[in-house]
Amino acid sequence: MDGRHGPSSNSYGNPYELTEDTPVYVISVAAQLSGLHPQTLRQYDRLGLVSPDRTAGRGRRYSARDIQLLREVQRLSQDEGINLAGIKQIIALQTQVATLQAQVAELQAAVEGAASAMRQREAQVHASYRRDLVPYQDVRQSSAIVVWRPDRGR
Repeated sequence: MDGRHGPSSNSYGNPYELTEDTPVYVISVAAQLSGLHPQTLRQYDRLGLVSPDRTAGRGRRYSARDIQLLREVQRLSQDEGINLAGIKQIIALQTQVATLQAQVAELQAAVEGAASAMRQREAQVHASYRRDLVPYQDVRQSSAIVVWRPDRGR
């Protein structure tokens, strides 16, 4: 298994909820939905282009996302004239970009959360300042002269 499918892949944790990553289609149905021959799907699996999940008996189970990927492989091959090795590289790079985009979004959320926490803490610190103290003014910046005369009457 490649970790894309299964109960943990849906957002609610419901093992009976179908998502686009849920492996439900046998190879004959996947071939029909993608417009490809079942033998082509087997070849794509052997080459690592589209690797469906497997049942306990080693039967292939395709998801809706797998069907979309099969169609994209066919389009790149037929319409764009890209060979299968090139398509494999394209798929790998697209997967890498998607992973990196998800990581960037996660990091952005973490940075925004840390910045928000820092602003809240800064506001707490400013709110804790004593208001009865007089701000210090550096004498060197002032042009006033102060004469001190001790009280000698005591």
